[in-house]
Amino acid sequence: MNYFPDEVLEHVFGFVTSHKDRNSVSQVCKSWYKIESYSRQKVFIGNCYAISPERVTQRFPGLKSITLKGKPHFADFNLVPQDWGGFLYPWIEAFAKNGVRLEELRLKRMVVSDESLEKLSMSFSNLKSLVLISCEGFTTDGIAAIASNCRFLRELDLQENEVEDQRGHWISCFPEGCTSLVSFNFSCLKGNINSAALLRLVARSPNLRCLRLNRAVPIDALERILACAPQLVDLGVGSYVHDHQDFQTYNKFKATIKKCKSITSLSGFLEVAPNCLSPFYSICPNLTSLNLSYASGIRGFQLMKLIRHCRKLQRLWILDSIGDQGLEVVASACKDLEELRVFPSEPYVGNTGVTEQGLVAISVGCPKLQSILYFCQQMTNAALITVANNCQNFTRFRLCILDPTKPDAVTMQPLDEGFGEIVRSSKGLRRLSLSGLLTDQVFLYIGMYAEQLEMLSIAFAGESDKGMQYVLNGCKKLQKLEIMDSPFGNAALLMDVGKYETMRSLWMSSCEVTLGGCETLAKKMPRLNVEIINENDQMDCSTDDGQKVEKMYLYRTLTGRRKDAPDCVWTL
Repeated sequence: MNYFPDEVLEHVFGFVTSHKDRNSVSQVCKSWYKIESYSRQKVFIGNCYAISPERVTQRFPGLKSITLKGKPHFADFNLVPQDWGGFLYPWIEAFAKNGVRLEELRLKRMVVSDESLEKLSMSFSNLKSLVLISCEGFTTDGIAAIASNCRFLRELDLQENEVEDQRGHWISCFPEGCTSLVSFNFSCLKGNINSAALLRLVARSPNLRCLRLNRAVPIDALERILACAPQLVDLGVGSYVHDHQDFQTYNKFKATIKKCKSITSLSGFLEVAPNCLSPFYSICPNLTSLNLSYASGIRGFQLMKLIRHCRKLQRLWILDSIGDQGLEVVASACKDLEELRVFPSEPYVGNTGVTEQGLVAISVGCPKLQSILYFCQQMTNAALITVANNCQNFTRFRLCILDPTKPDAVTMQPLDEGFGEIVRSSKGLRRLSLSGLLTDQVFLYIGMYAEQLEMLSIAFAGESDKGMQYVLNGCKKLQKLEIMDSPFGNAALLMDVGKYETMRSLWMSSCEVTLGGCETLAKKMPRLNVEIINENDQMDCSTDDGQKVEKMYLYRTLTGRRKDAPDCVWTL
C-alpha cells in the first residue's frame, strides 16, 4: 500500500477504530507510523504515569478525545492510599499549552480538582463530552464551571465520584442557550438539586436520550421531567418515595411513564417505597438493560415481579437479596441475557444471598451469557462445570465467594476443577477473577487454556511460586495481573522479568515478595516503575532486603520515575 497517497491511507485508517488495531497499524513501517500519528483523534491511556502528556501531544497532534486512567484497580477496595496520585491538572495544562483541540475527556480513578475543571472549561470551550468515573478531589463548583463555559456539551456523566460539596446551584449554571445535551448523569451527587432549573434544562434539550437522577429529585419532579422528555432511552430514577395518601401524584406519574415507549435502559431507585413499582411494568417489555445494584429498598419478591415483565433483557445488575429463587425467575424470563452482575447487599432479616444453585439456573436458562460478576455464599465444582458446559462464550467471568477461602460446599475439595473447566470451555475469556479454596493446579489450567486472557485477579489462592509461574508462562496476552494475600514470592516475581515488558501492570499485596526482590527487578528492568506502597511507615528501604513488601505496583512507563509520589510511595 506504499504507492497510495498519504491522504488515501489516512482515509483508510479512519475505518480502524480499535486502539489495539491502530497501534498495530502504526508499527508496520515509518510512513504508516507517521500517517497514523497525525490522523488519530482518539487515544486511550490505561495508566496516566505510563507516558507524559507532552509526549502524547507530540505523537498525536490531531488529538480530540482521550481516555485517562489513574489509580490502580485495587483503589476500588481502599487498598491504595488516598494521596497516591493520578492528578488531572498536568494533563489539562499540557493540552492547553500545546493547542490540543480537545472535545472528549473520559477519566477513571483520577484526582480532579476544581482548578483543573475550571481550566478545562476555559481552555476547551468546544468540549462536548466529560465522563468522570470513580474520581475525587472536586466539588460542584468545578462542575458549575463546566456547565457555564462549555456551551456545546453533549455528555456530562458523573459515576461513583467522591464529591465534597452538597450545594445545588450548579444545575442553574447551564446557559439558556444550552440545547445540546444528549446524556446527563449526576446520580452519584448527594446534594440538593434545583428541580425547576433541571426541568428547564431538560425541556430545552430535545436530543436528550440518557438522564440519570440523584436521590434529591422526588417523584413529582420526575413526573414533570418525563412529561417533557418522552424521547428518553436511558432513565435513572433517584428518589421514588411518595406519600401513600397522595394518590393524585401516583396516578399522574403512572399515566406519564406509560407514554415513555422509547425507554430501553432503567437504573437507580436509590430510595424507593415498598410495593410501588407497578407503574414501571408498562415500560418493562422494552427494556434491554436493568441496573438495580443500588436499589437496596427493593426486596426479592418485588424484584421478581418486576423482572417477569422484562423479556428482552440483555444486561442485568442486581443485589444478592434476590436469592436463588429470584435468579430462577431471571433464567425463565430473560432468555437473551448476555451480562449479569450480582452484588452483595446490606444484610437484613431473611437475606440468605445466592449460591451455586442460582448460577446453575442462570446458565441453563441464559445460554447467550457472556459476562458475569457473581458474589455468592458458596460454590461447588459440579456447579462450575455445569455452567461451563451450558455457557461457552464467556469473555468475563468474575466470581467472589464472600468467604474467599471456602472449599467446594459439597465435597470440601478445592475449586480447581470447576474453574479449570471454565477456562477450558470459554476460548474467548479475557477477564477472570477467582475465589474460594484454590491450589496451584487451577493456575496450571489457566496457563494451559486461557489463551486470550488479558486480566486476572487472584486473592487467597495458590500454594507456591509455581502457581504464578504457570500463569506468566502460559497467558501470552496477559495485560493486568492482580494478586492479593497469596503465597507468591521473589522466585515467581523474578522468573521471567521480560514478561512485564508486554504487560500493562502487576499488583501484589500481602504476598511473599521482599524489598530485595523488588530492587532486583527494578535494576533488571529500568523501563518499569516498581512502586512500594507503605502506608504504615514501618519499612526502611535502605536496610533490610529481606523485609516483606506490603504492596507493590509495577507498570510500564516511558517517562521514568514520577515526580509527584507521596512519602508513602517509594519508586525503585
